[in-house]
Amino acid sequence: MSDITLRIASLHIHPVKSCAGLDVGQALLTPTGLQFDRRWMVVDPDRRFVTQRQLPRMALVKPTLGAGLEGLVLTAPGQPALTLDHHAAGRPCRVTVWNDDVAARDLGDEAAQWLSRFLGRPLRLVAFEPEQPPRLSSREWTGEIEAPNHFSDGFPVLVASTAGLAELNRRLAERGQPAVGIERFRPNLVLDGLEDANGEDFIDVLRFGAEGGPVVLKLVKPCVRCTIPSVDPASGEQGHEPGDTLSGYRADSRMRGGITFGMNAVVVEGVGRVLRAGMPGEATLAF
Repeated sequence: MSDITLRIASLHIHPVKSCAGLDVGQALLTPTGLQFDRRWMVVDPDRRFVTQRQLPRMALVKPTLGAGLEGLVLTAPGQPALTLDHHAAGRPCRVTVWNDDVAARDLGDEAAQWLSRFLGRPLRLVAFEPEQPPRLSSREWTGEIEAPNHFSDGFPVLVASTAGLAELNRRLAERGQPAVGIERFRPNLVLDGLEDANGEDFIDVLRFGAEGGPVVLKLVKPCVRCTIPSVDPASGEQGHEPGDTLSGYRADSRMRGGITFGMNAVVVEGVGRVLRAGMPGEATLAF
């Protein structure tokens, strides 16, 4: 039995970790989240992941998927477009994402030179290697659920809400600050229809009626926020908002006072089914 009804306001994928995201009208659900989300990643010469925390200008690198989803295209101001065949094998390597050592494929010197030139330091582009033991979310949060990931920070799906964004923008306006968009929070799934601001905090399970059967997601861990939401996606410059405003009301006791916005989720059911923007759904709550 559901506690509330809602709908999917929007869907987003981020093909290259920490670069610009894509709004998509529909997305295939895979064991690791939405198809193509965080499948590629930028690494430094030590093969350690690099994000907007170190290089805010990564926000200006815009990935798109080529015709027929057969290629990855990168664009950035002042740069020629870079087109890559994501089926190309690449050179096997090992990379580090937080504390995880992960198998990957280095996509070559052309991609490395393109990124290094725009971002101003030696970098390389890697693709996730699917033929490896899965990189799993922490069982501290997922319990009995085994949740594999690509290059996400640790969970397959990130859920936010229009209500949470509206409350943030109300508070920003009170402080004389401009409104921000949901893209700063890099969610995969944005919910509409929650009456309470940040009502996703209290959702236990989401269920959507997709073609072929239900899609079921379990929300397991609040998303602790770093400096990335305060990077202006239009300029690639690091600022202080909305981080300063969030710090005034989003300290989360579940995360030892960490500032949270959105919830990490894992896939319970529905791999191979398609989520669509506007799709109705229902949620059960847990307080």
